Amino acid sequence: MIATADATSITVRGEDLTKLIGTLSFTEMIWLQMLGVRPSRAQVAVVDACLVALIEHGLTPSAQAARLVYRSAPEALQGAVAAGLLGVGGKFVGTAEGCAKLLVRIVNGESPEAITKEGKLAGFGHELHKTEDPRTPRLIAVAREHGIAGKHVAALEALSAALDRHKGKHVPINATGAIAAILLDAGAPAEILRGFALIARCAGLVGHVHEEQQQEKSS
Repeated sequence: MIATADATSITVRGEDLTKLIGTLSFTEMIWLQMLGVRPSRAQVAVVDACLVALIEHGLTPSAQAARLVYRSAPEALQGAVAAGLLGVGGKFVGTAEGCAKLLVRIVNGESPEAITKEGKLAGFGHELHKTEDPRTPRLIAVAREHGIAGKHVAALEALSAALDRHKGKHVPINATGAIAAILLDAGAPAEILRGFALIARCAGLVGHVHEEQQQEKSS
């Protein structure tokens, strides 16, 4: 059980919640809550970098959904945010999960060349950043700076090279591809990677709803 409580105390992952308040950052608490252990400084740095990269994507379908639902039900901020979160899927924001599955297969011995023949690959290509996603090198650099980059980053780079050979042109690694690799190397399980995107986008969507509120006041 993740948490227990009685009349005088609350325990989360075996630790006194009152002692965590004011001593653990939100990112540290995310890791503790999800995985049951406190993260290292290096893990915190990598997760922070991913959350910052994922928080905002412009007027994507999820942001538009949140704004539209707010306009319909301005009394329910949670409804607007929930509507936006439903749009975190296989095309926008949530693609780190799909890329993670590919990287795990490569780490387990599958050939990157074989994977490139499966069609469009999660974590590669971008509608706007045709040559290079500017977030990708920075995310991988953060992982390297903190000694986190390992076999999954290597798998991502091997898959990228194989995809370029297969296509006969350069296909950029997008931010979610980099996020998949560095979160896996940080120790996050592939099956919960979309959860990090949801956490980041929740904050981002609140920002979009607030902008709608400000526009409503000025109109």
